[in-house]
Amino acid sequence: MKNRRHDLILEIINEQAVGTQEVLMKLLAERGVVTTQATLSRDIQQLSLVKQRDADGVYRYAMPASALTEKSLFAEAVVSVDYAMNTIVLKCRAGMAQGTCAAIDSVNHEGIVGTIAGDDTIFILVRSEADAKRLSKKFRNELLSDK
Repeated sequence: MKNRRHDLILEIINEQAVGTQEVLMKLLAERGVVTTQATLSRDIQQLSLVKQRDADGVYRYAMPASALTEKSLFAEAVVSVDYAMNTIVLKCRAGMAQGTCAAIDSVNHEGIVGTIAGDDTIFILVRSEADAKRLSKKFRNELLSDK
């Protein structure tokens, strides 16, 4: 449920200007996800959302500039990359797996079947061991180039 809620939050703030938690709760409820203010507040923190002024001067929730790209999130969040058969495992700093996973999902890497994120670990299911090897190498290269 948490992953779905996080995905919906990111989808909503990318589609429209959302300036308050109350509005965000209402928009989530319209999409079938009822949540409390406390849970939403934690979600906002876990996703590293910030309030910033848009082109019209309206304050809205957004991903911080440092988190807009998958590559920059790797520098901040990912500690290690490994794979076994057709599953890639990314170990992250505590609390950073959700936002990093959302960034990975937004890129639509070839071969990814699905992702699951916990607090500090991301599992990425890919179609084949060759895909796991290729993507793991790409992720490791991103880690090394950002350090």
